[in-house]
Amino acid sequence: MRRFVIRRLLLVPIVLVGMTFMTFVISQLVPIDPAAAYLGSRGGAAPGQEEELVQQLSEKWGWDKPIFERYGIYMKNLVQGDLGVSSTTRRPVADDLADYVPPTLELVIAAMLIAILVGIVLGVVSAARRGKLTDTAVIVVTTLGVSAPTFWLALVGFNLFYGELGWAAGAGQLSLTTVAPPKVTGLLVVDSLIAGRWDALQDALHHLAFPALLLGLLIGLYFARVVRHEMIEVLESDYVRAAKGKGLRSSTILMRHALRNAIIPLVTLSGLAFGSLLTGVVVVEYIVGWPGLGGYTFRAATKLDLNGITGVVLVIGIVYITVNLIVDLLYALIDPRVRVRYG
Repeated sequence: MRRFVIRRLLLVPIVLVGMTFMTFVISQLVPIDPAAAYLGSRGGAAPGQEEELVQQLSEKWGWDKPIFERYGIYMKNLVQGDLGVSSTTRRPVADDLADYVPPTLELVIAAMLIAILVGIVLGVVSAARRGKLTDTAVIVVTTLGVSAPTFWLALVGFNLFYGELGWAAGAGQLSLTTVAPPKVTGLLVVDSLIAGRWDALQDALHHLAFPALLLGLLIGLYFARVVRHEMIEVLESDYVRAAKGKGLRSSTILMRHALRNAIIPLVTLSGLAFGSLLTGVVVVEYIVGWPGLGGYTFRAATKLDLNGITGVVLVIGIVYITVNLIVDLLYALIDPRVRVRYG
């Protein structure tokens, strides 16, 4: 087990360097003058000072140097926490990401918790009542759920629950009349709990409910199909038949033996789904007016903000690597075969 953990940890910096190199190279292949992109159509400096500003930026980022030398300069600045200045917001990209990443993480974490709960419950119920009406209903619902386009469900759902019924909250993380709690983690629900601001907590959960439920249900329906399939395979295995022959209760066999083995693939899927949610949440955030990474990414992409785009890709890559590391460690804890193989 120790060797397995050490091996995974040693791979992290290698993957990070490779990811930064790929991100940097791709950004350099975009056919645009970085100085022009930074200055923008309105100009990023006072009249007559454009050339001086471009010269300063060229010296800092090595725009006039070979690509490998520019990459070295980029990594030097990156280690110091300098991701450049966004040509869209005119602010340091690191400051922008510090504002926009926490709301997206909060939404994705809430959606993943809902997805795991929905996936396990529906999957277990469907497998336990295989071939019956409940099983058929779950199969139909999950098939429809994984087939429907996310943007369509978001539009219809938001129009219904916010526009018609008034159940969902409006745009943003808080109502205009609610004062935000002091920023500690950037996660509004957590910060409200830390500050003991129950009014802000209630309002934040109200705004979080619709987008988190929408994304969580869509991912959870897919999880349910996987859990059902794995549960059925486990329930038909020899050791489960032996457990039944010993007179163990069906609930004990289902939860202690079948579910424990069937849930192992769900760990891997959860890691992949977390990364997919982080990159695919753009449409839902835009529709419901969620002030997260989605809107920032859209604005940066449409205005060719290379520093902003590179910063977003870097954050998503780091989250992917972190989540995959956590998944590997959880796999080793859940599956004894991994511990035996790697020691």
